Amino acid sequence: MDGFFFALFALAAFVGGFVSGFSGFAMGLVVSGVWLHILTPIQTATLIAGYGLLTQGYGIFKLRHTIDWRKAWPLALGTVIGIPIGVSILAYLDPTYLRFGVGVLLELYAIYGLTRPVFAPMKIGIGSDLAIGVSNGLLGGLTGLGGMISTISCQWRGWPKEVQRAVFQPVLFIAFVVISISQAAAGSITRDTLALYALGIPFMVAGLWSGFKLFGKIDDETFRKSVLVLLLFAGLSLIVSTVPHAG
Repeated sequence: MDGFFFALFALAAFVGGFVSGFSGFAMGLVVSGVWLHILTPIQTATLIAGYGLLTQGYGIFKLRHTIDWRKAWPLALGTVIGIPIGVSILAYLDPTYLRFGVGVLLELYAIYGLTRPVFAPMKIGIGSDLAIGVSNGLLGGLTGLGGMISTISCQWRGWPKEVQRAVFQPVLFIAFVVISISQAAAGSITRDTLALYALGIPFMVAGLWSGFKLFGKIDDETFRKSVLVLLLFAGLSLIVSTVPHAG
């Protein structure tokens, strides 16, 4: 990788780390827009999972005094169950229409949330949380966006921003553990990819630190709208990813 491409790689790592530090998710959404142009899809997916362990682990450490595993475990367990099911379904399903449909739903949800007052808080039981977790894992296995549904469900409850992140970040961390184990078993983790990972760590960590600094200065409403904007971009990325398949 020459100097120009490394600069792009490092810049994407910094911005991805910043977004994750600020919002708690969407690092993969940010970096893939750049890395897929300079790295192979397998390298990109492997690096996203590896850096996901770093970003979510950092978030869990920073929010360790807020984390309540009684709230997080049903979503986490459901996600672990749903990921391999979603991956297996890919063998029988053309994901193009699914990506487009999920993208449209994310767009509608985000636009609705941005143009109306805050949702009234909802009480969600353990059984429903398990179902939400399975749906979260299914979506992750099918599209690679493994944290969207769990993040949305945390918004529904009306929790403060720290509590929301203290729930959906452990869920995302566990999802990345499952994905990384699967990639290791498939032989996707190569020496070259590990070398790239090591080179990108300083930039990712610098972005994380900067993002968390900003997170500490915003109020709950600003955080809510920021998450909705990121969901809007996530939906748009899914819709755009189907365009090459048209016709």
